[in-house]
Formats: sequence, C-alpha cells, structure tokens
Amino acid sequence: MRSFVPPLSRMLVWPSLIIALALWLKGGTEVGGGFPAGALAGLVVLLQYVVTGREQARRYVAVRYAAPLAGVGLLLVVGTAFLPVLAGYTPVSLFPRPGQPGLGAGAFHLHTALVFEGGLMLIVFGLVVTVIDRFALSTSTEEESGP
Repeated sequence: MRSFVPPLSRMLVWPSLIIALALWLKGGTEVGGGFPAGALAGLVVLLQYVVTGREQARRYVAVRYAAPLAGVGLLLVVGTAFLPVLAGYTPVSLFPRPGQPGLGAGAFHLHTALVFEGGLMLIVFGLVVTVIDRFALSTSTEEESGP
C-alpha cells in the first residue's frame, strides 16, 4: 500500500510558499514579517527533507543555494540599514521620505522596510535550510558507515 504523505507534502509546498510571501509583504506595511516568512519557508523545506530525503529535497534550486541566499539577505539588510548614512540620514531611514510619492499600487508600497524584511527572510531561510542540510548530510554519512 502506498503512503499518501509524499504527494501531500508536494501539494503543500506552493501554498506554504505563497503564505510565506504574504507574510513577507505584510512586513512591508507592518512591523515583522521577514522572520516568520523565512521560518515558514524553512519548515516547508524541512518537510521535504523528512518525507522525501536529502537528494530529492536538494532538487529545489533555493535549497541547493541556501547559504548564498543568506549572504544576499545579509547584504540587503546591511545595505538598507547603513546606506542612508552615506546620504546624511540616520541609519534604517525609511525611503521614500514622508510626503514624497512612492512606488506602489493601492495599499502596497515599495519602500526600504520591504527590502529590509526581504533580506531578513533570506537570512532566516538560508540559515534554517543550511542547518537542516548539514544534519541530513551527517545522518546519511553515519548510516552509510555503519555503527
């Protein structure tokens, strides 16, 4: 009898990632959003590791390049935090400035807080997936070598 868990786990990937994207976009308009979005995306990858194994889970590009994604996230966070200082503003200043027209549609506006939350999401996702991958690698190496 075949298990229903592998197909169910594959069906949960995209809805979970869309929810993570919504959490990230929420972080652009309210406080927080990048950390829970990265944690949820990392949990989706953990589910794939548990159900399908390391080799199948590493088929996803974001899983193979999780550590560089964390580096890109760190650059985004540091850039949005300290680039305003070069222009004479305080660190972590919000752009566009109050009263200036911004890019966006409806309630969604593109500004530095959204970039900061996106960087935070990439850091959390990259670190969670890298740790999961290292644990999976060490357990598969131990199983191959025997007791």
